[in-house]
Amino acid sequence: MFFRKKEAETAPSAAAGTGAGAAPGTAHVSMIVNGKSVSAEVDARTLLVQFVRENLRLTGTHVGCDTSQCGACVVHVDGRATKSCTVLAATCDGAKVTTIEGLAHDGKLHPMQEAFREHHGLQCGFCTPGMIMAAVDIVNRKGGGVDETTIRHELEGNICRCTGYHNIVAAIRAGASAMGATRQAAE
Repeated sequence: MFFRKKEAETAPSAAAGTGAGAAPGTAHVSMIVNGKSVSAEVDARTLLVQFVRENLRLTGTHVGCDTSQCGACVVHVDGRATKSCTVLAATCDGAKVTTIEGLAHDGKLHPMQEAFREHHGLQCGFCTPGMIMAAVDIVNRKGGGVDETTIRHELEGNICRCTGYHNIVAAIRAGASAMGATRQAAE
């Protein structure tokens, strides 16, 4: 879904970088990142992970493998978990992107971030942002009562080289429960 280029009439700023005035090999990208409108002229080959880290200086999204195997670079694009090392920034023109920095609100950690902290779902911390972003997506798709088997299956695209995943799974279960409780309280 996020690989489609938005039409010029829905994203007028996108057309500016692709017209006659655009430098060859560049693309103008505009998107909402963590609730803020951002835009830039980038090399057309710029990956979303590079755009987020290098242009926006949001370095919580990590590059671990450069081959789409580890999941350290997971962000949400239009509400869905996406390995940002596999997506060109230009294909996200007009999209809403959320990084690990965008989960906390008003100085309060997201329930999944809090669960990872409470259940020590990390060791070195390198994979943690991608794990948390994947976990939030799992709960958004599967619900707050997600079981251990489902969590382990859903995490197959995320690698942690430090732990045996036990604490990560426990953190996701606790975070899922907290997310479900937060949703119920909001209704």
